[in-house]
Amino acid sequence: MTQNIAAKLAPTRYQPQLSNAARPSTFEVATKDEHGAEGTAFVAGEHPLTVYVDKREILTLMTLGAAPEALVIGYLRNQRLVDSIDELVAVQIDWEVNAASVYTKNGLIDLDEKMAHRTKTTGCGSGTVFGDLMADIDDIHLSTDAKLTQSTLYALSELVRKHETIYKQAGAVHGCALFSATPELLYFVEDVGRHNAVDAIAGMMWLDGVDGGDKIFYTTGRLTSEMVIKAAQMGVSLLVSRSGLTQMGYEIAKQVGMTMIGRAVNKHFLLFNDPGRFVFDVAAAGAST
Repeated sequence: MTQNIAAKLAPTRYQPQLSNAARPSTFEVATKDEHGAEGTAFVAGEHPLTVYVDKREILTLMTLGAAPEALVIGYLRNQRLVDSIDELVAVQIDWEVNAASVYTKNGLIDLDEKMAHRTKTTGCGSGTVFGDLMADIDDIHLSTDAKLTQSTLYALSELVRKHETIYKQAGAVHGCALFSATPELLYFVEDVGRHNAVDAIAGMMWLDGVDGGDKIFYTTGRLTSEMVIKAAQMGVSLLVSRSGLTQMGYEIAKQVGMTMIGRAVNKHFLLFNDPGRFVFDVAAAGAST
């Protein structure tokens, strides 16, 4: 499931030619319960999608298929294979052959070198990062102006809780969301892996020209090094998770100056790293007692 209401935040801008090939998110299958009674249940979709760039095979993603074009664009962005949306001519999805065909203006720079250096990540579905995982991390400068109050954190957690999700219907998926500071839910994406969900949001942000500097990124999954690096590359300085985090994710967040919040469930949370963006406001503190 995806939600995209952020286009209104940006003026009309260049977009590559896109197919519109979303797959159904759930499928109904036959079941028997513990008593042998027959019934049905919904299960999450899962489809292989092989990405070709200028007719060269890059990799195969396993995806829910709810936002395949944005997923592919965000993947290329977060892998640092493409520097700008303007470099892409077209992204076309063909589910008959489970392929995503990407056409660029000038080809991908240093592709052979980056593909020669792969890091298998902890992402669900065995994610892969091309090139040096820490390459150019020192060049990332996150906004220091963004603020997140305790009451805003509670409000966005409530928005996520009330949001209609595939997880409530079928389970087996991770969700990611991007919020404005008000907070307003700008995008909500679910996929079989959290790395796919964050990539799809990265693609949507590029397509809509949305800057991440004053936004809040939320995920149901754990905050690993891959998730932190991707959020940082998207310019997001406020990262919230319902789950926990890894030691490397924590260290990288400190290195890039990212505010990291974990175990955010109901009125509970743990603030692991903050260069001064988080505000403990009185109203929220009083409401939580």
